[in-house]
Amino acid sequence: YDYLCYFKIMSSNKRKIESKMSTNNVYKKIANYIFSLADQTLRGSFKRHEYGDVIIPFTVLKRLDSILDPHRNEIIKLYTKWKKKSKNYENIILNKTNLKFYNHSNFSIDILKKDHQNLKKNFNKYLNSFSENVKDILKNFEIPMVVEKLDRTDRLYGVISKFSAMDVSPTSVNNHEMGLLFEEVLRFSNELANETSGDHYTPRDIVELLVSLVFSNEKKNFSKSNKITSLYDPCCGTGGMLTVGKRWINENLNNSAKVFMCGQELLPESYAICKADMLITGEDDRNIRGPLSTLSKDQFSNQKFEYMITNPPFGEDWKEDQASVIEESKKINSRFPAGLPRVSDGSLLFLQHMISKMEKKNSRIGII
Repeated sequence: YDYLCYFKIMSSNKRKIESKMSTNNVYKKIANYIFSLADQTLRGSFKRHEYGDVIIPFTVLKRLDSILDPHRNEIIKLYTKWKKKSKNYENIILNKTNLKFYNHSNFSIDILKKDHQNLKKNFNKYLNSFSENVKDILKNFEIPMVVEKLDRTDRLYGVISKFSAMDVSPTSVNNHEMGLLFEEVLRFSNELANETSGDHYTPRDIVELLVSLVFSNEKKNFSKSNKITSLYDPCCGTGGMLTVGKRWINENLNNSAKVFMCGQELLPESYAICKADMLITGEDDRNIRGPLSTLSKDQFSNQKFEYMITNPPFGEDWKEDQASVIEESKKINSRFPAGLPRVSDGSLLFLQHMISKMEKKNSRIGII
């Protein structure tokens, strides 16, 4: 029944999707621009499977830069005023500007390209002037190493110039379109690095199927106009399941429902991508946590969720988490009351972990 519901809903939405794409291809055009600039500026210095190391963080930086642009002068004034007066100057800046991040330097991507001779020095100063949440993202992108290679191969100016010419300001590209653009950039990068993409990227049609099976019978639960719910993925990767899940809820069940997306990820780059995606699309990036193992370092301890969806690592051992998991399994309120599987495959541990996060009523789990 759920399977038939999926195809019924997907077929009814197909015309809506095609209509939207025919009237608004902004994100597609920008994505194609990014793909072409990668070939133009990186070929010969970077291998094709390394293109994503550059275009993913630079797409994030350009979006953040565009969001900050109208507030740049105010941020600099607030930083200058409060840096020495208060240890909580970061919170003051964010509260005064009503932003989720900031950059207190005098630079922007457009300004950086005007000083070719000091580009690397100025760019590093620009990167170090972001708020801590953005620094966390950039650190896990290993952006200093990327900048060093771009500068060494004389590609830094070309990349910054090309991204400077790209318009991803909120007035031109809304949050929904930016999410689609970011998905396209990730898809392109994963296709180039196809030898490892399966570890980081679940195909969108599979995600759509899983999400529809979880939510297709939940219309009654979303009947209230002020519905608030939680969506959790303990192996969130780049965040595709969370964003598709929220989009499915808003398009098919309740377009005003408030969906709190929460996730934890172990791999540094995937964690950075997921956290960045939340930030550039206006979501709460604080609910994406890592890069830490869910099995040994649960970052949502004692929290419950109404809905959970995930694609956990099948056939992978949990030796690194073994000592911690065994110790927890001995406790009365352990997340693993059904026992521990063989160390060569931790799938059962993730299933038990999700069951431990269920609310007493209405919780549903979708797991691949």
